[in-house]
Amino acid sequence: MTTQVHQTETTDYDAPEAPPPPVLTGLLAEFTDVTAVVVAAKKVRAAGYHIWDVHSPFPIHGIDAVIGIRPTILPWLVLCGGLTGLTGALTLQWYCNAYDYPFLISGKPLFSLPANIPIIFEGTVLFSALTTVFGMLGLNRLPLLYNPMFKSKRFKRVTNDRFFIWIDISDKQFDKTKTAEFLKLAGAINVERIED
Repeated sequence: MTTQVHQTETTDYDAPEAPPPPVLTGLLAEFTDVTAVVVAAKKVRAAGYHIWDVHSPFPIHGIDAVIGIRPTILPWLVLCGGLTGLTGALTLQWYCNAYDYPFLISGKPLFSLPANIPIIFEGTVLFSALTTVFGMLGLNRLPLLYNPMFKSKRFKRVTNDRFFIWIDISDKQFDKTKTAEFLKLAGAINVERIED
């Protein structure tokens, strides 16, 4: 009589996967007042950082110039949207009234600009408004449903009474120890590593 020995193969499929180690995404510096964050922002820009931002519970007058944010192209997009609405409404009315279905009423002209101004106005406003909304969302890369900073307990105070400077790891100047020391010297009460 022969006995058969069955070997059970061990596979890696049975072992649970270890979660990947957290990856540093940047440093978050906390400040207590608006003056401190503006002074620190000036220092950050002077130090040559390019991929960074300031977070505040309210708009800070002049912070765009301190950060170096370029003017937005949104007004030009809205102008193009408005002109598209104006041209589209005017063309549609001309096509319907004078070309596709000409209908003479009491000797009135087939196409008259004053009679069509309300629709032209509405088309301009509609396209301008839609371009404003979707252009703003697109330029701001919204909706942003997740950001590693959302994991920080300290960052939750940004909607209440704290101010933050974020420096991203993809910045050429970024060095995790030197940048943290620099932010502390700039007046931060706390510098937190944000990992994802």
